[in-house]
Amino acid sequence: MPNADPKISDTQQIIRQLDETVINRIAAGEVVERPASAVKELVENAIDAGARRIGIDIGFGGKGLIRVSDDGCGMGPEDLPLALARHATSKIDGSDLLNIQSFGFRGEALPSLGAVGRLTITSRVAGGEAHQISVSGGQHSPVKPAALGAGTVVELRDLFFATPARLKFLRTDRAEMQAISDVVKRLAMAEPGIGFTLRDVSDTPRVTFRADAEQGDLFDALCARLSVVMGREFTENALPIDAERDGLRLIGYAGLPTYSRGSAVAQYLFVNGRPVRDKLLIGALRGAYADFLSRDRHPAVALFIDCPPERVDVNVHPAKAEVRFREPGVARGLIVTGLRHALAEAGHRASTTVADATLGAFRAPQPKDARIYQMDHRPSQTVLRAAQSWQAPGGGDAAPGLGEAPTPFAPASARVEEVAEDSPAVEALPLGAARAQVHENYILAQTEDGLVIVDQHAAHERLVYERLKRQMAENGVAAQALLIPEIVTFGTDADRLLGMAPELARFGLGIEAFGPGTLAVRETPAILGPVNAEAMLRDILDELDELGDSQTLQARIDAILSRVACHGSIRSGRRMQADEMNALLREMEATPHSGQCNHGRPTYVELKLSDIERLFGRT
Repeated sequence: MPNADPKISDTQQIIRQLDETVINRIAAGEVVERPASAVKELVENAIDAGARRIGIDIGFGGKGLIRVSDDGCGMGPEDLPLALARHATSKIDGSDLLNIQSFGFRGEALPSLGAVGRLTITSRVAGGEAHQISVSGGQHSPVKPAALGAGTVVELRDLFFATPARLKFLRTDRAEMQAISDVVKRLAMAEPGIGFTLRDVSDTPRVTFRADAEQGDLFDALCARLSVVMGREFTENALPIDAERDGLRLIGYAGLPTYSRGSAVAQYLFVNGRPVRDKLLIGALRGAYADFLSRDRHPAVALFIDCPPERVDVNVHPAKAEVRFREPGVARGLIVTGLRHALAEAGHRASTTVADATLGAFRAPQPKDARIYQMDHRPSQTVLRAAQSWQAPGGGDAAPGLGEAPTPFAPASARVEEVAEDSPAVEALPLGAARAQVHENYILAQTEDGLVIVDQHAAHERLVYERLKRQMAENGVAAQALLIPEIVTFGTDADRLLGMAPELARFGLGIEAFGPGTLAVRETPAILGPVNAEAMLRDILDELDELGDSQTLQARIDAILSRVACHGSIRSGRRMQADEMNALLREMEATPHSGQCNHGRPTYVELKLSDIERLFGRT
């Protein structure tokens, strides 16, 4: 009868040393997950070599060809064999693994790629001759002379030919090319002073991404590079971020709440110039926008955290996409406070995409044939004679053949209020002077160079909400003492909650120890009414495990305030006087975050006069 468990054997297992080829293939499984991983390692090597221009050629989604060319410092003939040896690197000397200033440092990428593909390296140092070395499936060839102007060219063909099982898990060529493009764009954002060119050479060579080296100071160069990578629309609707806290600095750009996305595809985070996907930073980003976006919307950001290398561990995973901060609370607080401060300074500003969408809704569908305006037609003699003989209503007969004289205009559907005499000064303000109320819900205001349409209910809802939050911050959260304390058991997690007791008390939740692993809940926030204290504390614990911090209690209180603001604000259908409408506009201008309601929707739309004239073909 065969053994049911293959891990249990009747004979003693022999411990053997794996050969170098197998070791490299095992290491490749961690470092080279897909073609995009190989591109990331090779481009990072080029950046570490001091390159100013990097070219990436991709064939068949990276499965057939990956070629990375750079104009960096290059390698001499004596360095080429070492470059293909495991744990051989020029980035560190091994004396201090905390002070890492480069992208790569493990010395695993090139030998891993050579173990699973056909790798060729051609390099030349300044003032020397070019040389070349090749490795195929772990088998090295000798170094030989080659032709190359400067820098290094690394060519990888037939990726995973030595481990064909890995090929079955790769996606289509288009999907792999998209993943490679995403990697290159992230690295291009991290290094605006370097030029990048990505080409697809599968069939007909074509450039899929190009970013020339940017000039200027840090923010100018970064803004220009983000315009290339994320689009000019992002930079036009993003706020510059520059904040510092306890030795950590946060710079970058964050999109306005009204410029949000349906998924998190436009969130780019960097630590010391390294693209990362860290749940701590993503959670902090979500917390910073929690008060401005609904759950199904995601902000668009490009944020860079700079800190001393010894305060962050980048050696958590071979791919180096995850990091660990020595003080995670400082990093999280820096993102939350930095973004919220920038959003508050933006005041009532809303994204230009709101106006663009409005103009798109106004435009009539384009006909198949070219549109010909009436002004482009030459009028016939009959029409000219009719126009000359026509007189205004009440001043004579109607024009021949045109029927009766025109009747007076029907009453307008909008209520027009009398405007104050100082309207020119009011029009100079950001939201202008109120001119009318349409359908008892929308305020029409005139500015110096356009028109503003305000949703009165959404705008007043945000104003009331901000007022309630300000009052609660000044007076604190009232606590409701429980007649009978609620006793809950959490085991070892009770100590973690007790450590947060002072912070929870600020929000009206009073807890204290009640025996080993047990807590007594003596107070709950009065504004929440009856609550399940145990369920709330478990939600807080889950958030601590996931993000290292908890905003559950504050989020629930903010949700109640938002609901109160919604029911206490001006309702749709209420008629407003001119002074009321103008007072609402002035308060919007003075209140932070008034550009969007509590659910993330815009509170007003601004249309420039030039855009309105374009709708009527006047330009």
